[in-house]
Amino acid sequence: MDRAAGILLSVTSLPSDYGIGCFSKSAYDFVDWLKEAGQTYWQILPLGPTGYGDSPYQSFSTYAGNPYLIDLEELIAEGVLQREECDRVDWGQDRTNVDYEKLYRSRYALLRKAYERSNISNNPEYLRFLEANRWWLADYALFMAVKNRFGGRPWTEWAEDIRLRWSGAMEYYQRELYFDIEFQYYMQFVFFRQWNRLKSYANAQGICIIGDIPIYVAMDSADVWAHPELFQLDENRLPIAVAGCPPDGFSATGQLWGNPLYRWDYHQSTGYQWWISRLEYCFRMYDVVRVDHFRGFDEYYAIPYGEETAVNGHWEKGPGMDLFRSVQWALGSRQVIAEDLGYVTDSVRQLVHDSGFPGMKVLEFAFDARDTGCASDYLPHNYPEHCVVYTGTHDNETIRGWFEEITPQEQTLAREYLCDFATSVNALHQSFISLVMRSKAQLCIIPLQDYLGLGTEGRMNRPSTVGRNWKWRATVGQFSQELQQKIYQMTKRYGRISRP
Repeated sequence: MDRAAGILLSVTSLPSDYGIGCFSKSAYDFVDWLKEAGQTYWQILPLGPTGYGDSPYQSFSTYAGNPYLIDLEELIAEGVLQREECDRVDWGQDRTNVDYEKLYRSRYALLRKAYERSNISNNPEYLRFLEANRWWLADYALFMAVKNRFGGRPWTEWAEDIRLRWSGAMEYYQRELYFDIEFQYYMQFVFFRQWNRLKSYANAQGICIIGDIPIYVAMDSADVWAHPELFQLDENRLPIAVAGCPPDGFSATGQLWGNPLYRWDYHQSTGYQWWISRLEYCFRMYDVVRVDHFRGFDEYYAIPYGEETAVNGHWEKGPGMDLFRSVQWALGSRQVIAEDLGYVTDSVRQLVHDSGFPGMKVLEFAFDARDTGCASDYLPHNYPEHCVVYTGTHDNETIRGWFEEITPQEQTLAREYLCDFATSVNALHQSFISLVMRSKAQLCIIPLQDYLGLGTEGRMNRPSTVGRNWKWRATVGQFSQELQQKIYQMTKRYGRISRP
């Protein structure tokens, strides 16, 4: 990985006329904008269909794509949708936020019309797609069709026969829901056709895509329903323990994520085949894969199922390098970013080192007044070359919002490090970006919101909260030529103009 720079922006945050960013012309325009800004990487958030809380980290499938990201303009051009049908929909008045309720009520109805008009079963490209992806698509499509039949309820609340995948029930629902299943096939076909086209365009412009995969899958997912043997479930297929993080200085009760935990002994007995298949699939979708919560491969935090907080959890040993040796043997060397944030121990550091993957540094973590030890690992002068640096991630406040919220003591620490007591808060984000851009970290990724100098209104996610996350969207006017040139000059100044 050469010295380079990139921008973090969720596809959902792109401008569009239909309520959410998608694989539309705006995505191609953004790729062009990145190229002219001297960037080499576009980091995105997970692309899976979102479940509870609209979080891309709680998806109904580890393989499927989110139908919300399908470009409706392309379907209009194909003649399977009419522009008037799309324009009549109330997508919400606020173009700076996604209204997921309106999307849910409107987007699928339009896509169903497109499917019914598509004559898709006679499309040779579609038939090839089914053949190549049936190994995961068949379970996912049936899962979604049955889920809709049961009013959207989690699979653990379905009728026992289909919940436990009895053969008679599987055959019954496959017949009964034939067209609902084919509709799911259609949406995935269109999603991946559009995504592959966009990725190919980005690569042709010299832009590499950094994808993001969660370490865990959602309990309410086709993955757990179809393969319960992979997870720590009891005889009723309910979790024995769930994932989360222990209490710390940020949360007195920790974080209760609720994802089922892996049966690592079973995965080991199969040679980690599920993980190898998952990662191979991701490497086809993205140029670089960021693996979320990497420390969970060293040790993972197990919380007894039914607990209301993470207080009573405990640490269990993960697969460690055994997993990554198996992956490398099967897939060869691939570009991975290890999200090694959070509670980092010496054994976690050793795992990151042994894997050979670059870890992450987040500038916002560098000026915590509660850190009474030696100089922080997150201070730029301590960065190793083999790392990826961010001002903040999707889980953090924007750099401006962060500075406005930290204590006066921490603000002083930050200004002393910058040697800057004069710049106003409204412009200080540029100083912080310059600070990490000139570090020796190989790769520097800046959230678009930080380049725009946005405050708390630009935050993407507040961990452990539901209802106001994953909504932020950029407007067309924010992708100005002036900002583009500022980014280009800064990227050039610090030697990060690179082309793969």
